[in-house]
Amino acid sequence: MSGVGIGQRPVNRRQRMVKSLWTGIWLVYLGAPVTDLLHGGHSTGVRVLGWLGLAAFVTWYMLLLFRTGRGERTPLVLGSLGVLSAQSTLLALTLGREWLVLFVYVSIASGAALPLRLARWTIPGACALLTAVAFAVPGGHSYLASLLIPALLGGFAMAGVRELVRTTVALREARATVAQLAANEERLRLARDLHDLLGHSLSLITLKSELAGRMLPAHPEQAARQVADIEQVSRQALVDVREAVTGYRRPRLSAELAGARVALTAAGVTAVLPADPGLDGVPEASETALAWALREAVTNVVRHSGAGRCTVGLRHRRTLDGPTLELTVEDNGPGGPGGGHGNGLTGLTERLANAGGTLEAGPLKHGFRLVARVPSAGPADVGSPA
Repeated sequence: MSGVGIGQRPVNRRQRMVKSLWTGIWLVYLGAPVTDLLHGGHSTGVRVLGWLGLAAFVTWYMLLLFRTGRGERTPLVLGSLGVLSAQSTLLALTLGREWLVLFVYVSIASGAALPLRLARWTIPGACALLTAVAFAVPGGHSYLASLLIPALLGGFAMAGVRELVRTTVALREARATVAQLAANEERLRLARDLHDLLGHSLSLITLKSELAGRMLPAHPEQAARQVADIEQVSRQALVDVREAVTGYRRPRLSAELAGARVALTAAGVTAVLPADPGLDGVPEASETALAWALREAVTNVVRHSGAGRCTVGLRHRRTLDGPTLELTVEDNGPGGPGGGHGNGLTGLTERLANAGGTLEAGPLKHGFRLVARVPSAGPADVGSPA
């Protein structure tokens, strides 16, 4: 990551340099004071003091801006703005009207470093001080119109940017909290499901094991029946766990579409995907089969096709066998070496067949196309009006 995100602190040298560049580029408007020092006809001593004053002002200004968004203490910021205002006043009164531009930076620093409830007073205050000093400096009133509006607009613009940064940070923290809560809720749901699935079975197995242990010396036949019951209960528990795990691992078509976009983009392939899959009323088995088909097709595009563009289509169709949902994945790549269907497409054909669907896959003139079709309605819904 080379840039600095909104509301994020620079974490390495490169990011600090980027932030310094974006902050320091606005110092180009200090050209008037610099020109005055170079060609203003001041004595050597005045020039030295002027350069020192300008360097101190810029250093203080940059330090103040770099503290923005770090939970700074308001009294310290107000004191720093007071120092900047004093420097601007002293330099403008002693060196001339060219130095009035420093008050624009005071106003901008006020908007960037203070909360809005204070900045709405300090920005007009900096502008009022600019006006007073401009009338006290010879010829300063002629600069007033060109400096007063930038000071007001720049200050309130930076106040708006500061509020945007604060909002972005709050949203980022809220997003992280929501993700954590969702993960916790998923863990709780998994714990509840496992308890419901295995709690009764394990309790029954424990009870029957104890009974079998007490019956073994005197009643081996009854103990054998208890052991047989234990085997039956354990097998059923294993089936329940497998069904539950299959449900957790079952892919969803909407999630696979989002994952396909990420995978194709990361591989440098232009992805064209449907915005809304429209899966209302589609049986779960059909959706799962299409999700596996999309995953396999996108994997092949990323790994083997060498394509620059991949188009995914999803549409409902009416056929003689009833309503179907058709998934089309087409790329423009030259393809990899070899021919025929690999193990992935063979397994995918079997998976679609189990869901009552079909698979068509083959090369095009420029690319490869995969078409997967599954029933889009349950057996009881076939023949119902669309």
